[in-house]
Amino acid sequence: MRQSVIGFIIILLGIFAYPVNGKTQAIHSLQQINQEASEIPSVTSLLIQQDGELISERYFHGMDEDDFANIKSASKSIISLLVGIAVDKEFLEGVNQPIGPFFKDYFQAHPDSVKENLTIKNLLTMQAGLETTSFHNYGAWVTSNDWVRFTLGQPMAARPGGDMAYSTGISHLLSVILTKATGQSTRAFANEHLFAPMGVTVGGWDRDPQGYYMGGNNMALRPAGMLKIGQMVMNKGIYQSKRIISEAWLQDSFQTYTRSNFNPYNYGYMWWKKPVGEFQVHFAWGFGGQYIFMIPDLNAVVVLTGSLQNADQSRSYKEPVFELLREDILPFLSQ
Repeated sequence: MRQSVIGFIIILLGIFAYPVNGKTQAIHSLQQINQEASEIPSVTSLLIQQDGELISERYFHGMDEDDFANIKSASKSIISLLVGIAVDKEFLEGVNQPIGPFFKDYFQAHPDSVKENLTIKNLLTMQAGLETTSFHNYGAWVTSNDWVRFTLGQPMAARPGGDMAYSTGISHLLSVILTKATGQSTRAFANEHLFAPMGVTVGGWDRDPQGYYMGGNNMALRPAGMLKIGQMVMNKGIYQSKRIISEAWLQDSFQTYTRSNFNPYNYGYMWWKKPVGEFQVHFAWGFGGQYIFMIPDLNAVVVLTGSLQNADQSRSYKEPVFELLREDILPFLSQ
């Protein structure tokens, strides 16, 4: 009788479990994760990778693997990587370099010792102190005929190095600095030193009226490309044995320098950080639900993209995504 019971249990285990990435996981757990993701109206893709192995890749609501997603402000994290590469390759002196010399024409016409002495680090950490060009000012900024002049012309709303003043205009200044420092467009520099070495294709990417690629918004990547970037960062700057960016830059990038005024998130060099459940999660985040989550304790990367069709400033997509991560994905990965 006992042997029959044991046999029955073994059969049940065979039905409801299967090996994934060297571990035995309950089938319904992964199926449930994807089912619940599909029921979040905003979510268009979910990719889960652990120990360098892709364990789930699903697309929802009309998206497929060949489609590009506008990653919105998650592109700020890409700009941060590009600045790090430029520092590694000595196109830039370092994060304490002042921005004034990159905008000589503007400051000759509008001298301002405080603004001229803002540093690259002030821009990376959103601590420049300039009034934001995002939120209520975004429309005026993005429809202006000179994004750089508009950004630098903003009044000082905080002291440099103080409270966060999140601003896409600030991250755009970094794109302009990259172009001037490297002699290449930001897109060309990114293709040569980041995207092409990893086999990542960039789709659409907006430019300002002067032709500079937008620093911090409206860059299009495929979810699989986002996953590669997250894995490279998890691998301390190495992708398939090739060094993409220095480990030292990434260590600095994920320190906490400031904190969001609107969310319980800490901020590094244009990467966010917060505890989710029992795990510390680092992430790139874009409006509408564009995420690259990295969970170092689990050696895992999770990518989600979201539809922009019904996204609004209430950010209502956030809670269902973080609930899915906290209640389902992280427990699944930690089994």
